[in-house]
Amino acid sequence: MSRFFIHRPIFASVISLVIVIAGLVSQSSLPIAKFPEISPPTVQVTCFYPGANAEVVADTVAAPIEQEVNGVEDMIYMSSSSSDDGSYTLT
Repeated sequence: MSRFFIHRPIFASVISLVIVIAGLVSQSSLPIAKFPEISPPTVQVTCFYPGANAEVVADTVAAPIEQEVNGVEDMIYMSSSSSDDGSYTLT
């Protein structure tokens, strides 16, 4: 195969140019995003405190968990919710 291109250098040059031009043409049609939409890894903590209202859950369950989770490296944001059925969710 190499002997074929050695004896036909113009043909080898033309094929090289066709490959380069095809690459340039296809590059313009590729989707490129400056900031691609990716979701960061998330952690969700769910706790239940039967018989407690939202205020008690926030004071006794949510506060200690949020203090510990707040020290995690590379954490971007944190949201939590407590409800009157005794459930607590931290995302």
